[in-house]
Amino acid sequence: MNDFEQALVGYFGDDNLKKVQSLKVGIGGAGGLGSNSAFNLVRSGFKHFVIVDFDKVEYSNLNRQFYFSEQVGQEKVLALKENLLKINPDLEIETIVERVSGDNINRFFDDCDIIVEAFDEIKSKKMIVDEYINSDKFLVSASGLAGWGDTDKIHTKKFNDKFYIVGDFTTEVSADNPPLSPRVNIVAAKQADLILEAVLEGRI
Repeated sequence: MNDFEQALVGYFGDDNLKKVQSLKVGIGGAGGLGSNSAFNLVRSGFKHFVIVDFDKVEYSNLNRQFYFSEQVGQEKVLALKENLLKINPDLEIETIVERVSGDNINRFFDDCDIIVEAFDEIKSKKMIVDEYINSDKFLVSASGLAGWGDTDKIHTKKFNDKFYIVGDFTTEVSADNPPLSPRVNIVAAKQADLILEAVLEGRI
């Protein structure tokens, strides 16, 4: 147990940290939701990850995603791994530079206990939900996080004991409603908190 993990024991207790660290989290998408959910989960003690994204870091990502200017041009999953290891150097992170599709989704996520849906495209969101909504995996998704203000409208819908969606369920990204850090981070943090709550309450 490294110094960071030892410090977490002071917050969670040894048994709870062991629960958290026994589980594997799959994250589909390493953009605003995925990168920020990931750092919240790492700071909460989660240690085993599979992160899948085909994209590279751009300057337009830096307003809301967990990247830095010197990482522009790098594959997102590799840059994110680098940043997460600065929080906990003993993480086990599998990074996959591919676009998730119906043909490969099972290869990426079937051995995960928890899945974070963090895609931009609606069809990709639907694909991962359709694939795992009736599984034994804990799945958190998102819908509606663009723009600014009205953060009290961001809430959680429970569909069953294993499937939750976070967002305002209305505000899609557009020219009038760009993706900005405060609302994106609220949704990402709520995704991570739902996971942490379920683990500590023994529901995963």
